[in-house]
Amino acid sequence: MSKPLTLTIPHQLGRDEAKRRLSEGVGQARSYLSAVASSMDDHWTDDRMDFRVVAAAQTVTGFIDVQDDCVNVEVQLPWALGMLANKVKDRIQQQGTLMLEKK
Repeated sequence: MSKPLTLTIPHQLGRDEAKRRLSEGVGQARSYLSAVASSMDDHWTDDRMDFRVVAAAQTVTGFIDVQDDCVNVEVQLPWALGMLANKVKDRIQQQGTLMLEKK
């Protein structure tokens, strides 16, 4: 395994609204990834979602931890995908920020 990607996405929504939006966003990601992923699992325990995605014989795991004013994300990429770490991190940051913008 490569070094985990970690990032924090600030928000001003409060914990419940942030979690609701993230749950909705994960559902959209699930439909998008269904074309390439052979397995997708996610499980919420209180305000933390653990996830696991298997695609092209590669497993990506991690968690999303929702706080009152930020969301902490950690993604563990397999070694083979480690070269894409910066792109993956940028994409998560971008999409997470869009989901958590105050509207």
